Amino acid sequence: MTTAGCFTRLDTPLGRLLLTADPDGALTSLRCAGEPPDGLREDPGPFRAAREQLDAYFAGELREFRLPLRAEGTEFRRRVWDAMDEVPYGTTVTYGLLAARIGAPRAAVRAVGGALGANPLLIVRPCHRVIGADGSLTGYAGGLGRKVRLLTLEGALAAPRGN
Repeated sequence: MTTAGCFTRLDTPLGRLLLTADPDGALTSLRCAGEPPDGLREDPGPFRAAREQLDAYFAGELREFRLPLRAEGTEFRRRVWDAMDEVPYGTTVTYGLLAARIGAPRAAVRAVGGALGANPLLIVRPCHRVIGADGSLTGYAGGLGRKVRLLTLEGALAAPRGN
C-alpha cells in the first residue's frame, strides 16, 4: 500500500456506493455516492473483499460482514457503533434500547441518533436496524427508501406489495 488512502465506487441494488480505505486497506467509509475526500487515489484492488461481501449480502447469502474497519469518532460514537454492530441480522432495535446497552440515560436518545447519523460505514455497520420506539422507520443517512430495502432484504420488514 502507499501512504495515501484510496477509494472505489460500486454499483449495487441500492445504487452507486462510494467506499474509502486507509493506507492499510481498512474500510473507513461506505456511503451513497458523492465525491471522495481530497488526497485519495482511485484503486479498486483493496476493496475486493468488500465487493465480494456486499454482493453476497445483497444476494441474501451473507449475514455478517468480516472486514477490517477503521472509523474516526468520539468515544461516545464508538460505543454506540460497537453496540450497533451487535444488533443481529434480520432484527431491529430502538434508539432507547441502544442507549441502555451502552449505559447511557434515556435522555441520551438524541445523542445516540446523532452518533448513528455520523456512522461513516453504512450497511456494514447496520444503523439501518435502529428504529423509533413506536416502530417507525426514522432517519437514515442513505435515505428512508434504502433503509426499507435493507430491512426488507434482511426479513425485518415485510416486502412492499406492488400495485
